[in-house]
Amino acid sequence: MATVEVSFTPLPAHVRTARLVATAVARRSGVPESLLDEVRLAVGEACSRAVEAHQSHCPAEPVHISLTRDEDRFEVTVTDAAPGDGGNGAHAPSIPQQNGAWESVSDVQLPDGVGLAVIAGLADDVQIARTDGGLAIQMTWNCLADADTVIH
Repeated sequence: MATVEVSFTPLPAHVRTARLVATAVARRSGVPESLLDEVRLAVGEACSRAVEAHQSHCPAEPVHISLTRDEDRFEVTVTDAAPGDGGNGAHAPSIPQQNGAWESVSDVQLPDGVGLAVIAGLADDVQIARTDGGLAIQMTWNCLADADTVIH
């Protein structure tokens, strides 16, 4: 299992870079060309949501992205450090579990303005979890089983 990790300052201009990195790693991981636009768009949505939350609640903290190829799956996890909903309900969906427990995005009550429904339509599977510092969105796509371009 190879992993690429990226952290960036929560500025909208850096979302483009995150999308480009995710698309490049997805391609090298064996994600079919026909799905690369979905990867780019989903990662852009997740990163934009995280940047917005950080700008409101913790502008000095970086947004983290982890990109992993594991057997026949490509997984991207975008993690923010913004606390809860900050009192306005705009940041975080309602997640009833304890910290770190993954929840299917289809089982979570989403507040208005959260792009998780869009992300769920782009990825093969989407899970979210409350972390000690914020929220993690995990998106996965199927990879080509015989990809010879897997990251090493």
